[in-house]
Amino acid sequence: MATKSAYAFRVACLSLGFFGLFPFSLSTAQEPVDASREDMARAAALLKEWNGDNREGESRSLHLIYWTPSDREPVPEYQERLSGIMRNIQAFYADEMERHGLGRRTFNLESESDDRLRIHLVKGLGPYADYNVQSGQRIKEECLPTLEANEINPERETIMIFCNLATWNEDKKEFRHKSPYYAGGGPRNGTAWQLDTPTISLDRLSLKEPIINDGQYGDISLGKHNSIFIGGIAHELGHALGLPHCRETPSQKQSIGTALMGSGNRTYGDELRDEGKGSFLTVAHALRLASHPQFSGSTKGLSLPADAAIDDLSLSVAGKQLVVSGRASSEIPIYAVVAYFDPEGGGDYNSYTATAVPDSTGKFQLASPALPPGMRGELRIFPLLANGMTARGGMSRTPFRYPYRVGKNGTPDLSQFQRKAEIRPLLEALREGNEESIRKHSDAMARSPKPFLREIAQSVTGNGKASLSSPDLLGPEIKKVPLSDCKTESASVGWATPTVNRLPGPPVVLESGGDLFAHGIYAHAPAAHRWKLAGKWKSISGEAGLADSNRGSVVFSIHVDGEKKWNSRTVKPGDRARYRVDLSGADQIELRVEDGGDGKASDWGLWLNPVLTRK
Repeated sequence: MATKSAYAFRVACLSLGFFGLFPFSLSTAQEPVDASREDMARAAALLKEWNGDNREGESRSLHLIYWTPSDREPVPEYQERLSGIMRNIQAFYADEMERHGLGRRTFNLESESDDRLRIHLVKGLGPYADYNVQSGQRIKEECLPTLEANEINPERETIMIFCNLATWNEDKKEFRHKSPYYAGGGPRNGTAWQLDTPTISLDRLSLKEPIINDGQYGDISLGKHNSIFIGGIAHELGHALGLPHCRETPSQKQSIGTALMGSGNRTYGDELRDEGKGSFLTVAHALRLASHPQFSGSTKGLSLPADAAIDDLSLSVAGKQLVVSGRASSEIPIYAVVAYFDPEGGGDYNSYTATAVPDSTGKFQLASPALPPGMRGELRIFPLLANGMTARGGMSRTPFRYPYRVGKNGTPDLSQFQRKAEIRPLLEALREGNEESIRKHSDAMARSPKPFLREIAQSVTGNGKASLSSPDLLGPEIKKVPLSDCKTESASVGWATPTVNRLPGPPVVLESGGDLFAHGIYAHAPAAHRWKLAGKWKSISGEAGLADSNRGSVVFSIHVDGEKKWNSRTVKPGDRARYRVDLSGADQIELRVEDGGDGKASDWGLWLNPVLTRK
């Protein structure tokens, strides 16, 4: 390569001690148990066998575009600077893939000469003032004619658009930008939006001076500025290739640095200034990239459905670790299994990863590091298919997602997972429409000594309608009652039909924030439900959240005799809001749900365990 990677030296000196072996020891709870070197070699061999000696399909390259507004010329020497940066990032990925035992795989770049990459220049249709951070799609559309003229189909390729929307004041050493800076994609296609500025170049990564003022990061060295924005290119490229966020463990932070797809976009090259260990690629993400067409050189089977099954799934606790085992199967070879242990809050930036390579029968086992105490979380499992896809659950097309909790002492609590496991046979029978199987499993749950299972069976096999009269007609002997069991005066929802104690469609059961509920009100935004009270009830309490099968955002409110008495914050996936409202003397109550500001798609609001009380 024309530009030597600043990271090549790490291949020889980094410890590989965090790789585990099966059967594994869980004596150190700080580290995940990742695939061993032998397992990584086996995964690489399986990929080679799938692709064959003559790799099938067209060659894929990362296509670079330089976009500039109509009233701006490109930043001087952009092609030379960006060529050096992209070759450095290309080498970083190659170094990391090789360090993990997967060979020197990396993404491909198109060259014009030894020191210059091919970068397509696009002049925007509007002036600088017309664009901002949200202009990514508009900018991409303005690039389409140039891409088409060069026979590049963004629906089948990975593209990176450098946007000339930054300003640099050399005298004041001030940097500002309003450029799109995000990405998304997968093995079939992807797009990353970046910025360009004369202040970023490889030769400035090591500089501790001068200090510049960045509109977002404040006063930082020019070297740190380059770490942030060159690292940002590497990070957003990861998203365009299909990588989600994740983080490093505390001991990885000390020994090898910061995960690129966590905060590693800000630490790239820190070691050159003796300011840290720099950035690295996790085992999980190296495995995910190994089958990507950019890294495998093959598009064999890329259009096939990404279906798989996980049978005999078992979650258990060993000390303060969560141990996952099962058997993964698919018509396409599964060469690895990746798990994300994602605590609530912080998006997915806080998720830890663990990996395994299944044996010849598909069996795998992996374990988390110690998980944050006192928090709920979600385990997401991704079987990796040799055609480059991450598998989902068969015809249901849903990810493999499972809730967990961690006690205040750091010990995982699997009660919610166990509850879901107990009702799963009934839910599968309902999804398949197998009447005999539905009766079998619902009857078994109805006889269960566990009240919750009996209630769930009654709810999910019911007709979704209230079973009791209006609250104003209930006798005084009833001291408290689920509001979802009471007949409404009026009800409207933004999609499907008003339904209680279950969802109007798959997955049927009420689930929010990883918890299951037997009582609740389906309220897709915009929704309004009203009941007569006749002054007979003292209070209402419960929770409000989104159905876990959907990813919208909503705002809940409670109105008593026409006056708003409670209003939630914007509730997003995984969140729930608690409420308790005084109803003394109230004649009427109305529960409303509105869109959270991002459109009403997937706004499956739920009023969970809403209970009326007399006292």
